[in-house]
Amino acid sequence: METLAHVLVGLVAALHAYFLVMEMFLWQRKPGRALHGFDPEMARATAPLAANQGLYNGFLAAGLVWGLIAADPTGFRAQVFFLCCVVVAGVFGAATANRRILVAQALPGALALAAVLVAG
Repeated sequence: METLAHVLVGLVAALHAYFLVMEMFLWQRKPGRALHGFDPEMARATAPLAANQGLYNGFLAAGLVWGLIAADPTGFRAQVFFLCCVVVAGVFGAATANRRILVAQALPGALALAAVLVAG
């Protein structure tokens, strides 16, 4: 179960690294615009907000990687903390911005959190 938990945490970290790249570097390019259906003008107007959001996603990814490489109990605690942050951010995003965020962010975070808690 520990291996599954580590794999899921790694996937959530990779997902948030992907969000960082999309929001900080590709927001105004075709892949970033297609993600939200923005035209170039809307992408340009929202780019600073997206970059800030991408930075936060990068912090989540970094915290999850830290949790994977740190020795226990620190590693376990870091994984639980950052996965809780992922789930809360996903639920908030789904409630305030787009319901897809529930499936794209909160669900993977919740599955990884459950696996970490069961393995721990």
